[in-house]
Amino acid sequence: MNATVRIFDGLTLFLVLVGVAYGYSTGTSRTGVEWVGTTAFILSGGLTLLIGGYLRFVARRISTLPEDYEEAEVSDGAGELGFFSPGSYWPVLMALSVMIVGYGIAFWNWWIIIGGTLSVIFTVCALVFEYHWGPEKH
Repeated sequence: MNATVRIFDGLTLFLVLVGVAYGYSTGTSRTGVEWVGTTAFILSGGLTLLIGGYLRFVARRISTLPEDYEEAEVSDGAGELGFFSPGSYWPVLMALSVMIVGYGIAFWNWWIIIGGTLSVIFTVCALVFEYHWGPEKH
């Protein structure tokens, strides 16, 4: 976990420094500070700080991972990573549902927002319970 913590700490430092430099460089222009970009860089740095802090907190509870060893081999990290459904259509339908909600928000049509939100809830539930329904039960 130390390697990932260092990566996110480096990202935090980079984004905050770039945000300050961006704010300074746009502040010296004739139009003044460009607040959207400056805020985006600083908030992105804050988000990477949150992730790095979480990983640092979790690193205390788990043993050392293979990526933390200098002499580690690829085979040291081998093993089962999890189960991923090979033929599921639900992620595509869920993305379509999120797109419908975004479309409704963009044009502020409340009936599209409500329908899309119900569709997102349905597709998320269908994805989660995909292997608990129907003949594919494992």
